[in-house]
Amino acid sequence: MQIVLATHNAHKVEELRRILAAQLPGIEVLAYDGPEPVEDGVTFTENALIKARAAAAHTGLPAIADDSGICVDILGGAPGIFSARWSGPAKDAGENLRLLLWQLSDVPEEHRDAHFTCVAALALPDGTERAVTGEWPGQLLFQPAGVNGFGYDPIFLPEGYAISAAELSAHVKNQVSHRAIAFEGLVPVLREVLGAP
Repeated sequence: MQIVLATHNAHKVEELRRILAAQLPGIEVLAYDGPEPVEDGVTFTENALIKARAAAAHTGLPAIADDSGICVDILGGAPGIFSARWSGPAKDAGENLRLLLWQLSDVPEEHRDAHFTCVAALALPDGTERAVTGEWPGQLLFQPAGVNGFGYDPIFLPEGYAISAAELSAHVKNQVSHRAIAFEGLVPVLREVLGAP
């Protein structure tokens, strides 16, 4: 069975293929090559469903998408849905990270709580839709550490770990991250809705 993954982000494609392959070996995950929809939702769920709907409509296949970001408590949950374009429309991950570090430069450790949120959404060409949320709690570091992740991973210290998300192996991250939690929650939905093994 084929499903399309509604993202043009190569990092996400590889990460999600690894996560889903372990859970649903009978499903072939295809990369999406269609137009990118306007993400004008005001929540992670709305934006994930916008992307999944667009991919399902474009390909005629069941489509899954996610919307994710980092939510910093002292910033009232920001950057949140604006995580990818926090420093501007160029979506420069390095600039986003530097801006967030600068904004929190005077904030002491005890006030640097944050969490990653991911909503994984499924949309079928017939209009069936589902969404599942995953959260990964932790704190923000004062300096980047590690090279294994992307986005804000180098400054995120996951709860229960002494190293950044960018220092975790892909194997560990694929078990504990917000994306792993959300897509793991989507697996029974895929089985139910698609009849996947």
